[in-house]
Amino acid sequence: MLQINDLVYRIGGRTLMDGATVTIPEGAKVGLVGRNGTGKTTLFKLLTGDLAPESGSIKLPRNARIGQVRQEAPATDDSLLDTVLAADLERTELLAQADTETDPMKISDIHTRLIDIDAHSAEARAGAILGGLGFDAAAQQRPCKDFSGGWRMRVALAAILFSQPDFLLLDEPTNYLDLEGTMWLENYIGRYPYTVVLISHDRDLLNKAVGTIVHLEELKLTSYKGGYDNFERQRREKMELAGKMQVKQEANRKHLEAFVNRFRAKASKARQAQSRLKMLEKLKPISAIVDSTVKPIQLPDPEKTLSPPIISMENASVGYDGKPVLKKLDLRIDHDDRIALLGSNGNGKSTFAKLLSNRLPVMAGGMHSASKLSIAYFAQHQLDELVPEQSPADHVRKLLPGAKEGQVRARVSQFGLPTDRMDLPAKSLSGGEKARLLLGLATFNGPNMIILDEPTNHLDIDSREALIHAINGYQGAVILISHDRHLVETCADSLWLVDQGTIHPFDGDMNDYRRHVLKAGSGKKGKKAAAEAAAAAAEVAAETERKTGQEKRKENAGLRKTMAPLRKDIQAAERNIEKLQKKIAELDNKLASADLYQKDPESATKYAKERADTERDLQRTEEKWLAMSAEYEEAVSA
Repeated sequence: MLQINDLVYRIGGRTLMDGATVTIPEGAKVGLVGRNGTGKTTLFKLLTGDLAPESGSIKLPRNARIGQVRQEAPATDDSLLDTVLAADLERTELLAQADTETDPMKISDIHTRLIDIDAHSAEARAGAILGGLGFDAAAQQRPCKDFSGGWRMRVALAAILFSQPDFLLLDEPTNYLDLEGTMWLENYIGRYPYTVVLISHDRDLLNKAVGTIVHLEELKLTSYKGGYDNFERQRREKMELAGKMQVKQEANRKHLEAFVNRFRAKASKARQAQSRLKMLEKLKPISAIVDSTVKPIQLPDPEKTLSPPIISMENASVGYDGKPVLKKLDLRIDHDDRIALLGSNGNGKSTFAKLLSNRLPVMAGGMHSASKLSIAYFAQHQLDELVPEQSPADHVRKLLPGAKEGQVRARVSQFGLPTDRMDLPAKSLSGGEKARLLLGLATFNGPNMIILDEPTNHLDIDSREALIHAINGYQGAVILISHDRHLVETCADSLWLVDQGTIHPFDGDMNDYRRHVLKAGSGKKGKKAAAEAAAAAAEVAAETERKTGQEKRKENAGLRKTMAPLRKDIQAAERNIEKLQKKIAELDNKLASADLYQKDPESATKYAKERADTERDLQRTEEKWLAMSAEYEEAVSA
């Protein structure tokens, strides 16, 4: 059990925690949430002893091991597998002793202990974890120095998972994972045998992997049962209740004050007046929960809608140095498509994004783009392209030569940056603020298509919701690469799988894809690795949880079969919506004729009435579609 009691911590004159208290039971899976800058990472440092609180206490079981990913794995000649195995310090030490010990009794004790800690399956377990995080059997034998920093962060994560500390602290682990790695981690955390505290802005991960949310807000820690959606609902209800209680309390206060003022000077009422004064003193104000709102993000719409398709490919190939990464691409993108690219890192998602944005040429076959097609490309590595000494206003001013200062600042505001951050140098902005600035600059001129490569890194949950609203309100095409499943589910209309050197539509939704990823496991390139991964995963999972999972999957399969007619109705409604939208567009074209009302007023009246009727039909159909979709999703969600 972890107990935090009345914790107070200040840094640089700023209070981050004051009287923060929470209890985390042994074996709990906890999501630690809060706006950026509230002190979540600082709390982790207090838990590990890297920082000391001003007052209060943190109580952990004696000899409890705390583990967290502190930095990327070193660029050494050691293989990935050996690097992860070395994280189990006791096993490493016992094996070293076994090689040098000569006393038969001590040798026996060493081997007994190795059996106790299940050392014989260590390689299989380490390989399974590395496989789940995207390293196949061949990659696991390569030295760490062969991999970039982002991939070595995965190795460091694998090492800490393998060491199985009693308290596992994970600070934004999905920032360096792809969607497939995130899905695997979600599954792993859910079955981890010890306590996990997870800082994350990934809503879906917080819904699937944890059973408790601890919210750091207003210097306090508040615990909520359930995942993130449940926390959000409970907090909203709490805010509503606090508002009602404030109204009641204020009415009571006014009543007491009126009595005191009326009877304070009357001897016959003096005792009652004094009693009311004491009640007033005890009537502590109810502090309303601050509903911190995040500034919206605005993506400017294209000035002109281009005729579809805006991009088409026929047997196209793309790659580097004459070697194709992707080939046999027969694809089409229309002006209003919302496409999410699925597939493990290294399969070619970013290569395809570079092809679309003209950063890579077609090697073979054909790719045709619409005339005057404009494309915005956003990727996290572009954060380094910001001029460190220049402010957001400076960056925008260069794109609006001759503009008035008010126009410049109004445009910066559309990026979602507050007034007090507009004149700070870019190097002083937070990661989320830099991302907002870069996204605003990339889409400045209203592109026809936006390519977003991991846009949610550094964004907190509320800012991610703002991005979702921005994408859904944008009138152009969107190509999305993201490990944030919630973002994909709420923004993408089509899923394309990048796999085995090509791209093709994925027939299913994100729940289907999650099952596809977990079923595939880590051994795509070797049956032996796949078998080891499966065996190790089984060792990690508790037997009761495994059985529960199987029953759940069977139940869901039966539900999906039962709900098949509803899904057909949903698809029929979608087709009807498209038909009605097309009809409205045709009527709008007819009604747009300047001389229609003069030459043929009867037809004008007829078209107008027909459009109003069609609009009502569309609204009813959309409402029906929404209701059916909600019913279906609730029934089949895993």
